[in-house]
Parts: sequence; structure tokens; C-alpha cells
Amino acid sequence: MPVADAHRLAPALDRLYLACIWLAGIAIFLMSLIIPAGVFMRYVLGAGAQWPEPIAILLMMVFTFIGAAAAYRAGGHIAVGMLVDVLPAPLQATLARLVHGLMLGVCGFVLLYGARLCRDTMGQSIAELPILPVGVTYLPIPLGALATAIFVLEHLLAGPQKHRPVVAFGEG
Repeated sequence: MPVADAHRLAPALDRLYLACIWLAGIAIFLMSLIIPAGVFMRYVLGAGAQWPEPIAILLMMVFTFIGAAAAYRAGGHIAVGMLVDVLPAPLQATLARLVHGLMLGVCGFVLLYGARLCRDTMGQSIAELPILPVGVTYLPIPLGALATAIFVLEHLLAGPQKHRPVVAFGEG
């Protein structure tokens, strides 16, 4: 498969992609520290802290929704192509556009209702972390949906980007 030519917005979208990867990576790294710390405090020290679980859940939301956007752009998402691969090329292209259109619809739904969820729960606080509004913990949902929608539009307009080299933060 040939490498896709870079489009005008590719450097900016590369930076968004790298930001998604870094955020997801940092989230999973911090989770891998916080969860064992919570287990250690509870079972070794005998005094379980209340903060590790809600922080780990927040980090899991970041990893899941922001990381999914990056996986979509990289073509690393789950896709079952067994049926599509045996179809004629024109039909494959039509089905690909249909799938991307459906993805845009899903992203729009998640963005809209995720934003509403954030807004509606912003006045509530988490019992274990009263300084953290519940709405903040839900922010990765609409943000991940927005990033995914941007990458879907990029795919529709400029083709897949998974074989094109990514421009690093300091380049381009």
C-alpha cells in the first residue's frame, strides 16, 4: 500500500495524534503506579486510602477515550475485514465510506451526550475527592469523541494516515 501524501493539515493533526498518544501513555503509566500503591496501602499498611480508585478510574477514562482516537488514526483499532476483503474494490470503497460516515454519527452522539453529561454533573463532587467535580472526570468522553471525529474526517478527505510518517512536535 503506498504511503499517503501529507495534506495541508497533516502537521497539526500529527500534533493532535501525538498529544493523544502521550496523554493515553501518561494515563496508563500513572494507573500502573496508583493501583499498586492503593493495594499496598490497604493490605500492607492496613489503612486503605480513598483517592486511588477514583483517580485510577479517571485515568482509565483518559486512556480509553483519548487512546481510542489515536488508535483510530493509526489504523490500530479492531476491524473485521474478512467479508470486506473478498468484495470487489468499488464495493470495498463504498463500505469504507459508509463505515466512516457511521463513525462520524457515533462520534457526534458521544460528543453531544458526553458534553451534556459533563455539564450536568459539574456541580457534583466525588465523595473521596471533594475538590474534583464529577463533570471533570467525564471530560475525556467528549474530548475523545471530538478527536476521533477529526481523525475520521481526515481519513475521509485525505485518506488513511497510518503509513505516512508522523511529524514530531518540534518539526514542521
